[in-house]
Amino acid sequence: MSEMINNSSRRINELKKLILDLNKGLSIDETRQKLSGLMASVPYNEVVQAEEELIKEGLPPEEILQHCDLHSQALKGSIDLTGAKKVPEGHPVHTFILENKAISGVTDHLKHLYYKFTNGRVSPGNEIIYELRTIFNQLMDIEKHYLRKENLLFSCLERHDITGPPVVMWGKDNEVRSFIKSATEILKEIKDASREEMDGYFELVFNPAIKAVYEMIFKEENILFPISLDALTEEEWFEIYNQSDEIGYCLVSPSKEWKPEIDSVININNKFNGQDRIHLSTGSFSQDELEGIFNSLPYDLTFVDKDDNVRFFSHGDDRIFQRNKAILGRKVQYCHPPQSVHIVEKILNDFKSGVQDSAKFWINMRDKYVYIAYYAVRNNKGEYLGTLEVTQDIAPLQKIEGERRLLTYDKC
Repeated sequence: MSEMINNSSRRINELKKLILDLNKGLSIDETRQKLSGLMASVPYNEVVQAEEELIKEGLPPEEILQHCDLHSQALKGSIDLTGAKKVPEGHPVHTFILENKAISGVTDHLKHLYYKFTNGRVSPGNEIIYELRTIFNQLMDIEKHYLRKENLLFSCLERHDITGPPVVMWGKDNEVRSFIKSATEILKEIKDASREEMDGYFELVFNPAIKAVYEMIFKEENILFPISLDALTEEEWFEIYNQSDEIGYCLVSPSKEWKPEIDSVININNKFNGQDRIHLSTGSFSQDELEGIFNSLPYDLTFVDKDDNVRFFSHGDDRIFQRNKAILGRKVQYCHPPQSVHIVEKILNDFKSGVQDSAKFWINMRDKYVYIAYYAVRNNKGEYLGTLEVTQDIAPLQKIEGERRLLTYDKC
């Protein structure tokens, strides 16, 4: 046992020296050579411990933040994950990893687009600009992934005195946000661009955004998630799980429901599964009752809050427009194709200003005649709270004639 402790301590000390040397200008290749000469691999928890010790010894977190991409590049291929815990489907970490796969799919699309551009297979015109807008609209969804990580996961890690990775990664999250914001702002402005201008945008903004996103995925899956699984209790993971819906998910939603298999979380389990009643001005519901009512209505409902974030949708068996939890917390503008965003903006602005209280459309869609209505939701003071979308197939209603006064069950 003492030999294992000594080996771990030795590896951590050597890793600290290499990190400091990297910060002083040692190249990534030289660092990898030294690393392979000193140790075949480094357990993920020792990477975190090395950074934590350096911060406690006086190294400013800002300096680690400045060089952390170099650190991760130097460590690629050397981090030992054999001791990392596995998680079942639906667990918060499993969902984070599912999201990372979806994010990688979007960034791979961007890489492929750049490859086609550099090889002359796509011109620097409207086609590439439209594709880039679509890609970065999707990447903006990464905000929900980062918010759950920062507000839920990091706060639990801090309870266990793990502060280094949260400080550094939050800073890197902000860098990714900055790249994506810059890209979307550029793409809003340009309607056409020369090959030289477009190449400059790729070099200075689009490609750095890809790199920053990939680097964060590596840090999460090789360091953050394994160390979090070691540190957090099942009760803490259940807290994260139950609060995640409110923030929403990035591009995909949890694949399964997840519950810990221990008795210590029974109180939280009761709280989040309908034991506390929801009180309104004219009565109350359990969570199960309220959910059942929404799902029994012959309408599809979607609610967008006053800040244009999608907050709720009903999920009956026969929705006309499909939804999944990845939409929750997302700006409603990014849930529509670019060609129709101006209509969405017009409705929301008119509702917010009080000029209008509803907007209605009806369209033919396969065998359905779909009636879509948007209603401004206001409180008793007339203040705007959000917008409710109600969608219904009215084709069966158009066939009604005469009266029905006797009990008759319709065929399902």
